[in-house]
Amino acid sequence: MAESMQGLSRTCRCAEVSKDMAGQTITLMGWVAKNRNKGGIIFVDLRDRSGIMQVIFEESECGSEAFEKAGSVRSEFVIAVTGILAERAGASNENLKTGAYELRARSIRILSKSETPPFPVEEDSKTKEELRLKYRYLDLRRPDIQRNLILRSNITATIRSFLTGEGFLEIETPILCKSTPEGARDYLVPSRVHPGEFYALPQSPQIFKQLLMCSGYDRYFQIAKCFRDEDLRADRQPEFTQVDMELSFVDVDDVIDVNERLIKKVCKEAIGLDVQLPLPRMTWQEAMDRFGSDKPDTRFGMELCDVSEAVKGCGFGVFTGALENGGSVRGINVKGQAGMPRKKIDALVEQAKEIGAKGLAYLAVNEDGTYKSSFAKFFDEEGLAKLVEAMQGEKGDLLLFAADKNKVVWDVLGTLRIELAKQLGLIDEKKFNFLWVTEFPLLEWSDTENRFMAMHHPFTMPMEEDWQYIDSDPGRVRAKAYDIVLNGTELGGGSVRIHQNDIQEKMFEALGFTKEAANEQFGFLLTAFKYGVPPHAGLAYGLDRLVMLLTGSESIREVIAFPKVKDASCLMSECPSVVDDKQLQELGIVVSAAEEAVQE
Repeated sequence: MAESMQGLSRTCRCAEVSKDMAGQTITLMGWVAKNRNKGGIIFVDLRDRSGIMQVIFEESECGSEAFEKAGSVRSEFVIAVTGILAERAGASNENLKTGAYELRARSIRILSKSETPPFPVEEDSKTKEELRLKYRYLDLRRPDIQRNLILRSNITATIRSFLTGEGFLEIETPILCKSTPEGARDYLVPSRVHPGEFYALPQSPQIFKQLLMCSGYDRYFQIAKCFRDEDLRADRQPEFTQVDMELSFVDVDDVIDVNERLIKKVCKEAIGLDVQLPLPRMTWQEAMDRFGSDKPDTRFGMELCDVSEAVKGCGFGVFTGALENGGSVRGINVKGQAGMPRKKIDALVEQAKEIGAKGLAYLAVNEDGTYKSSFAKFFDEEGLAKLVEAMQGEKGDLLLFAADKNKVVWDVLGTLRIELAKQLGLIDEKKFNFLWVTEFPLLEWSDTENRFMAMHHPFTMPMEEDWQYIDSDPGRVRAKAYDIVLNGTELGGGSVRIHQNDIQEKMFEALGFTKEAANEQFGFLLTAFKYGVPPHAGLAYGLDRLVMLLTGSESIREVIAFPKVKDASCLMSECPSVVDDKQLQELGIVVSAAEEAVQE
């Protein structure tokens, strides 16, 4: 039977003992990590969020009743132990924070018993993630997960402290909002008191933080919960946390300055990383041309090379056809991999096709200076040599080429560049390469929608010198937008906002909105803009992604207490789930299940 804590008080956490406590009687409480009975002596590893303390029970010191009780405890029992803190008699355990100490027990209380857990609660668990997430409350006891969540808490506290010191005000914005379907899908919430009408959960506080600038609050921030109904991946969840901010009377450099100092502060306090400022900057165009990605990983080379000029007029229809259709031919040089097995090259070709290419051309420069290629018959020796020179190829190199529209070429080579770097061990995992990517296109063409879409959102300010092309060549207009990238992952993004009504109206027009449609979705913001709005700009970080990268975790699920899995469900609580018919009736909702045709 479990005992109570009556009359007992914890002195400190297990790993928070100090040298001046040695020789004193203290009380520790926590979970049993291990219990080793060596006959006349019992060793119990007591664990809490701070770490582990070794507790020693000797019958001559604690008495037969406590000794017997200590022998009965098993993993994950919750116990309270009172004893004398002593320096270890033998060698210290350097793997433990408390390795120089042990608690010589005098008494023990079993506060709660535990069934045998479905998996060991241990660091670097090899248990399948599905099982760990089903019993997440046990998984969260693991020391490595606890370190991640403690670090997350510390990072959040550092962010709050820094931004408050910079004159930012923390202001909460609504969770129940108006649906604005431009962009990712909204999560919708039916209204009981307004039948047939719906709220949306916020994808970001964007509109509200702009309204706060209209209201004169100057500098705002929020640790904001946001929601997007989109497909999941390792660094994406249906609900996520943003570090959101907005500033008035600023331009691009002002926003970048305060955020660089924030990044430096967070990295230093969180993991002792000394980030050198200013951070490098790269335009979107340069990032795409060099790395095939708007979030380039700059920890290794293998940059893209445009060889369109070198292959002009060659007899290879794949190359010439791409150029005739306004595309390009580009390649990557995989140094020293001319001997890559054909099976691996074929796998890369298939991967390129999955991304959207018609194929992938290759040219191996053998050690004897000869060539092995999928297109050699279309080139003479001089043409091949010219192409190798354009790629800065040397003996032993493998050259891979994509030819298509620029977007396809960038996507294919950018993805293969990362894949090959992982396969070949080219990435220095100890590096933290921050980078600003700037001057994004304002608009991008959507074949699905058959119209231009905002690359960021409809409130992004165009670069003044490009605004003249908004009617004649909308795709040419660059935006005052900027993303912060770390090791090939987008940490956050922002922009200078439109604060002039005429530019905002023109922007909606370029996006295919009628005045009526614009007012329908954003009327309250547009009305607010009639009453004096300051120039303003902002940025939002993905807190989950930031913590994931700083902890070296492979997935944001490792830094979120109760994450969802890839189908946006929670294995532990089994949500989403059906609800009572009465609840649906109150909301005026009828659920119709799709009938599956069964073929006999």
